[in-house]
Amino acid sequence: QVQLVESGGGLVQPGGSLRLSCVVSGSNIRIYTMHWYRQAPEKQRELVASISSGGSTNYADSVKGRFTISKDNAKNTVYLQMNSLKPEDTAVYYCYMYYQRAYWGQGTQVTVSS
Repeated sequence: QVQLVESGGGLVQPGGSLRLSCVVSGSNIRIYTMHWYRQAPEKQRELVASISSGGSTNYADSVKGRFTISKDNAKNTVYLQMNSLKPEDTAVYYCYMYYQRAYWGQGTQVTVSS
C-alpha cells in the first residue's frame, strides 16, 4: 500500500519561506519521478515542480528561482523549499507519484498573507 503524507504547511507573511515534506511509504522514491502540485480556491490543480529518479528537476514558470524541489532517498522523502512567498502561492499543496496508478497525498495548506 503506497501512502504519501505531506507536512510543513502553514501561514506565512509575503516574502517568507516554508519547507514542505512528503514522506512516502510502500514504494521506493529512488526509482520514480516525484511531483508537487497545488490547488488554489476555485482554480485547477497545477504542477509546481518535479524531480526525476536521477535528480533532474523542472519547475512551473511561476515558481522558478523561488522554489526548490529535492529528495532524500534514504528517508524516502521529497521536499519543496519555498522562498520569497507571494499571496498568489496560497493553495493546498499535494505530493504526487505514479506507480501502476496515481497516488496523491492528503495535501497541506499554505497561506501567504500579511
